[in-house]
Amino acid sequence: MAAVKPEEISHPPMDQLQGLEYCIDSNPSWAETIALGFQHYILALGTAVMIPSFLVPVMGGSDDDKVRVVQTLLFVEGINTLLQTLFGTRLPTVIGGSYAFMVPVISIIHDPSFAMIEDPHLRFLSTMRAVQGALIVASSIQIILGFSQIWAICSRFFSPLGMVPVIALVGFGLFDRGFLVVGTCVEIGIPMLILFIAFSQYLKNFQIRQVPILERFALLIATTVIWAYAHLLTASGAYKHRPDLTQRSCRTDRANLISSAPWIKIPYPLEWGAPTFDAGHAFGMMAAVLVSLVESTGAYKAASRLASATPPPAHVLSRGIGWQGIGILLNGLFGTLTGSTVSVENVGLLGSNRIGSRRVIQVSAGFMIFFSMLGKFGALFASIPFPMFAAVYCVLFGIVASVGLSFLQFTNMNSMRNLFICGVALFLGLSIPEYFREYTIRALHGPAHTNAGWFNDFLNTIFFSPPTVALIVAVFLDNTLDYKDSAKDRGMPWWAKFRTFKGDGRNEEFYTLPFNLNRFFPPS
Repeated sequence: MAAVKPEEISHPPMDQLQGLEYCIDSNPSWAETIALGFQHYILALGTAVMIPSFLVPVMGGSDDDKVRVVQTLLFVEGINTLLQTLFGTRLPTVIGGSYAFMVPVISIIHDPSFAMIEDPHLRFLSTMRAVQGALIVASSIQIILGFSQIWAICSRFFSPLGMVPVIALVGFGLFDRGFLVVGTCVEIGIPMLILFIAFSQYLKNFQIRQVPILERFALLIATTVIWAYAHLLTASGAYKHRPDLTQRSCRTDRANLISSAPWIKIPYPLEWGAPTFDAGHAFGMMAAVLVSLVESTGAYKAASRLASATPPPAHVLSRGIGWQGIGILLNGLFGTLTGSTVSVENVGLLGSNRIGSRRVIQVSAGFMIFFSMLGKFGALFASIPFPMFAAVYCVLFGIVASVGLSFLQFTNMNSMRNLFICGVALFLGLSIPEYFREYTIRALHGPAHTNAGWFNDFLNTIFFSPPTVALIVAVFLDNTLDYKDSAKDRGMPWWAKFRTFKGDGRNEEFYTLPFNLNRFFPPS
């Protein structure tokens, strides 16, 4: 038997992911672009509906209030996505709502000064204004860190090895949004999961007019089929005598969004009234802004790979964080109940349908703005049951996580040092947030429980986030443990050329600002 050659058992590292149909600056036909953009809009609805659906009732808000918050959140998401794709990192990323802001927002909701208000609607408005004020103040963190290039300086301590657990846990860290939610209605969740995998992977070579329809539009087709099936089950009375939780998860008519939505409503700043400001609320919210910054950093790295672009240089990454801070400021001004971060599920969809086009994401932003103003139509799509979104998340979050693991190809994984850092950061990144989550469920408050509420919110928010814990552990270990003699093992020779804008000639193609704006904002 002939000896096996080394190249037959190994794969050379590759700067850009291969096998994509369209990369960041190439575009499908306009008809396909519009359909693909609508698909990203449908996917973004999951988080945009879930967050207000949980928070608004706790605040004392009605179904009308919930619909207005969902519409406002989608409207601001569309604006922020356009700003990010035009002037930020310019990567094909949807900027959506963030679960990282739930801890400080819930803390504000339970503030005794609001809890004692008897009128539910007045309590809702007072709480909303307090959240707005905290978001407006906290947004300054990302604006300053981003536009001053401080985050670019911080990112020089990152290496491919250090980024592996961060990017991986951007996906894996959202496991509780996956099958745990699918399990609340398995009769539609599991068929959705099976159908989505079948269309996007097993039937991906099925073509009509040389277009792989099933792979490219797997989400739209599977959603249409299972949504119709769910509506049939609802109409036939299949859930009539089932528990309330099952009915809320499975029925297509329990969200009360369509009946409560106005036909036309244009969101505008300060529509809830003048924001109120409290130092304790703002400080707790700053922790969520820092978590959003870390999670978005990992998501931007993943998006660049799935768009077949080079890793964003430090200058570009910091610029994107600055514009994300502007987005959180808009969240505060409009009143969305949450801040902004990169939508991880939409990043995963880039890999699932192999379309990394920036224009597709910009079209999806147009759909967000358009349907947020046409209330009834937007509410129709927003009534898709949550387990259907969760089924797709099981695939898309996994894709993003695997992109993080792909950065291991630039490191030496025969090094015990690297194995130690990667393993410990991944394990603690999952284990510590899980401890904080379980503790909070049992005790009804986080492990940090002192008389200083702002301190509690800050610590609990930071350590609730798997990517943030992973970043703290991985970057600390990577820059203190035998770092002088391990540059090659860490992947630094490969990483170095992407640190600066001019370090690689492809950066200009991917990240140059439009309208010749680089004349006024020269890259470093």
